[in-house]
Amino acid sequence: MDRRRGLSARLKLTLSYTGFLMVAGALLLAAIGVFLLREGWLQTNEAGSWRATPGTSFVRGFAPTAATVMAFLLVFGLLGGWLLAGRMLAPLTRITDATRMATNGSLSHRIRLPGRRDEFRELADGFDTMLARLEAHVAEQRRFAANASHELRTPLAISKSLLDVAHQDPAREPGRLVERLRAVNARAIDLTEALLLLSRAEQRSFTGERVDLSLLAEEATETLLPLAEERDITIETSGDITPTTGSPALLLQLTTNLLHNAIVHNLPRHGTVWVHTGLHPRSVVLTVENTGERLTPELTSTLTEPFRRGTERVHTDHAGTGLGLAIVNTITHAHDGALTLTPRPAGGLRITVELLRSDVRV
Repeated sequence: MDRRRGLSARLKLTLSYTGFLMVAGALLLAAIGVFLLREGWLQTNEAGSWRATPGTSFVRGFAPTAATVMAFLLVFGLLGGWLLAGRMLAPLTRITDATRMATNGSLSHRIRLPGRRDEFRELADGFDTMLARLEAHVAEQRRFAANASHELRTPLAISKSLLDVAHQDPAREPGRLVERLRAVNARAIDLTEALLLLSRAEQRSFTGERVDLSLLAEEATETLLPLAEERDITIETSGDITPTTGSPALLLQLTTNLLHNAIVHNLPRHGTVWVHTGLHPRSVVLTVENTGERLTPELTSTLTEPFRRGTERVHTDHAGTGLGLAIVNTITHAHDGALTLTPRPAGGLRITVELLRSDVRV
């Protein structure tokens, strides 16, 4: 916003301090003068002599002294107020410098204002916290953009290579080429749709409806049962009716992603997936647990980041896009819920999604 230049805060404080000091001095002198006039006490040139004098004598005797005192108070107020205001506003200068640096793109700078807590320290600490979160968010967005570009470039590069081979060898069987191009194209479409779903969930562009998580878990189980049977995975479901409020489509996607992740990242054979829904006094809980490889807590804490995979299954069937748990995390937060990932001691992962019950949601 284009504003006209005005007085600085330091100058305003200086004038305010000086004005207050001048008013206080004037009132004090006026009070003394009124008292002397009312009592009729005014010292004459005769030593030790006190008597009532006319007002003209009082003006000649008292006014010059009062004027001298007021001039001293004016100079003292201006100098003292200027120094005092500068000292008090010094933290604000550091905050302003940090703001300018952040505006120019430097998010790593921190104010770290020393001293005991006051209004300026609270403002500086709040600004430092905002910078830290903003820096982390920007770094995450940059990683996401780089990973998304890489993931989207991969199927396009594969398609180009297949077309180049077909162009160089026209006699090559076209059926196999078409099948491979179809698979690559399907992967690119899945990745694009996942990115769009992730963006939609982040924007919370949905209307809340009453949803039963237990029914969504049954629907996801029926959908992914053929995949589980193909990989010799057993799915066990149990639990209560779990009413919540949210987007049915997004919550179904959340449940499907959790179940798909549990099936794919499981034992090669004879694995198990447990799906449980629970009802708490103020929340509903969906838990998906699976057997599988042992995971460290450090690796588990990164699984919700986009394009992070717990095991190397990038080139296998049903490898996914690397956005499954990232989408789950985003959908959970969009519904004001909590997502918890815990490695199982025997191997595998336990994922818990906790959402507010529909009858307690405001």
